Amino acid sequence: MHKWLVSSVKPDFLWYYEVSKCPPQQALRNLMLAFKDFFKGKKIRGKRVGFPHFKKKGKHDSFYLDGSIQCDHFAIKLPRIGWVRTYEKLPYGYKPKNVTISRKASRWFVSFKIEVPENNTVKTRDVIGVDLGIKTLATCSDGTKFLGAKPYKKLEKKLARMQYLLRKKVKHSNNYKKAQLKIAKLHLKISNLRKDSINKITTLRRSLP
Repeated sequence: MHKWLVSSVKPDFLWYYEVSKCPPQQALRNLMLAFKDFFKGKKIRGKRVGFPHFKKKGKHDSFYLDGSIQCDHFAIKLPRIGWVRTYEKLPYGYKPKNVTISRKASRWFVSFKIEVPENNTVKTRDVIGVDLGIKTLATCSDGTKFLGAKPYKKLEKKLARMQYLLRKKVKHSNNYKKAQLKIAKLHLKISNLRKDSINKITTLRRSLP
């Protein structure tokens, strides 16, 4: 398929030469692994892997890059793209071999693997019981309680209203796409609230007396 891509597809679509060769190559590798897992009958979480299907545009958009990648404090150099400024500080001094660029709502994220020295921490306790509740998110066996994300309920009502209004719009119209983007942003906000609550529990920053 890669030979067919180079000989038949790229000559007809010259924009292929303006972008990096990595995303289509990695897509073919992923397809190969997907077919191998399907024919071998591999199971994930107790379920057999299904037949590979096309990746729908607009959902879980991402692409893979490798090659000459450099990291600065607040910028990263990507092949064929150049230097890109980042909102968060990057691990300066490390040279990742590959990165994955993904989009969530209207934001772009870059993820990569780096090798860091081990940092072993001392355990404060061996075993602890956790009970998930309604008034509090979690209650530990030692009496520690953790609050849940209360604004999350308000956002759920807003999300339901926006999804109801989306059904009234004409599919693939400009207003439909704008509403979809607003819903995606709200989904991202709700997801961040959940992650924030979990991170505060694991770092004991939101405990009640």
